[in-house]
Amino acid sequence: MALTVVSIRNAVSREKPYKIFDGRGLYLLVNPTGSKLWRFKYTLAKREKLISFGPFPEVSLSQARNLRAHARSQLIAGIDPSAARKAQQEAKVSNGATFELVAREWLAKFSPTWAPSHASKVIRRLERDIYPWLGNRPINEIGARELLTALQRIERRGAVETAHRAKQNCSQVFRYAIATGRAERDPSADLKGALPPPKTKHHASITDPKKIGALLRAIDGYEGSQVTRLALQLAPLVFVRPGELRAAEWAEFKLDASEWRISATRMKMRSEHVVPLSTQARRILDELKRHTGSGTYVFPGVRSRGRCMSENTLNAALRRLGYTSSDMTTHGFRSMASTCLNEMGWNRDAIERQLAHSDRDSIRAAYNYAEHLPLRREMMQAWADYLDRLRKGGHVIRICG
Repeated sequence: MALTVVSIRNAVSREKPYKIFDGRGLYLLVNPTGSKLWRFKYTLAKREKLISFGPFPEVSLSQARNLRAHARSQLIAGIDPSAARKAQQEAKVSNGATFELVAREWLAKFSPTWAPSHASKVIRRLERDIYPWLGNRPINEIGARELLTALQRIERRGAVETAHRAKQNCSQVFRYAIATGRAERDPSADLKGALPPPKTKHHASITDPKKIGALLRAIDGYEGSQVTRLALQLAPLVFVRPGELRAAEWAEFKLDASEWRISATRMKMRSEHVVPLSTQARRILDELKRHTGSGTYVFPGVRSRGRCMSENTLNAALRRLGYTSSDMTTHGFRSMASTCLNEMGWNRDAIERQLAHSDRDSIRAAYNYAEHLPLRREMMQAWADYLDRLRKGGHVIRICG
């Protein structure tokens, strides 16, 4: 039978301590001295454990029940309430330098320089997979084994790559804590080889010339949205990352100069990227201008022109054309261009720079930004002409220096 305030007040002391139960693990311990103490009994890993909620009436019946509800929610999440309380107490002693506090400080300092999509992934990864286990722990007390236990929880659900990324993010937080005087070392350094290697992901792509021609003809015959068809037609001509294509803004295009300049904030490598526009790409953009030129985005969303096209739109269109996720993806246009351009003999550095795989400082000095942009212009036009020939059923390889 559940307790009431009246029954608690009427409970008198006896020669020996005794318990009166409220249910679901919560009870009141009545001592011979007359003190009445709240206790919560629970089982974790087949071991019975006990935690104190404080004395009555300082802790009321309703407050004790709220504490019980919180403790039970921790248990459901796999958190030991006693350990969590101890961690909170230790955190107070160490001036509040918990892992979560330091991590959020690190995020506030550095995430404004990241792409929004990357920032949101890092924040969600930490909130979902790290904070529940390490968030309340003093950052200078977290060891390699404790960190590994948190990472292995991610691994066990089959998200090995996420576990590796979480390890990398934790390492960044630990190194920031070291730099700011709140930790002495990075325990992730001791975990080399402790996680299985992630499986390499290959984006499905078509690189056979005859199949490329068939794909291009299928895209030309797409019967869905005209804007979606034009996006698919433009994708192989510019071979940027899908997110860079979907979020393209009209303000980024210098059509008079036949250039698309993507700002550093939208690029994975955080450097402005120039995409020379072939005459074929220009024609597609001219047609797009008639459809979406009055708005911000070249490819606006279906429900709101104030947002860019959904990330699933183009892949869904490929599925409508009969291409499965194992056949072709929007990201696969990059692999298509890379493979074919290398086979055609174009300079590897020019190809890599056009794919935006590296910061321009890492490319050989002979192919710096100013010098090899003209070569990329020539390459992009030759690539567009080559695709036209494949679309018509031809197969011509041009060897270039």
